[in-house]
Amino acid sequence: MDDKVTFQRFFRLTVRGLSLRCPRCGGGSIFRSWWSLKPTCPHCHFELDRGEPDFWIGGYAVNLVLAEMVVTVILVAVVLVSWPDVPWSFLQYGGAVLAVAFPFLFFPLSRVLWLAWDYCFRPVRD
Repeated sequence: MDDKVTFQRFFRLTVRGLSLRCPRCGGGSIFRSWWSLKPTCPHCHFELDRGEPDFWIGGYAVNLVLAEMVVTVILVAVVLVSWPDVPWSFLQYGGAVLAVAFPFLFFPLSRVLWLAWDYCFRPVRD
């Protein structure tokens, strides 16, 4: 497969993942709840669970890395904006709260991103 085509496909599927849409068709409403996906996409019937017992471990890793990177950027921005009167107490306590809360907030996003990236590199053949 051509590198340009692969990059375009990766970019398209990543955008679908970031918008919480089906990686295959771009259709919405793939979530049953905040914590779970529907078994299949209601539009194209793409199976959203790859059927592998450890498939979502990658999604958990994406969640943790993405959430903690965002928290780090926020805390560094607070330091840079407030220098030299840095609110150290906020960084200490607020940073801990953000580091715990953000993985919960990013959970749906990380699941769909992981599904989109997996579909990009291991497409399902009809």
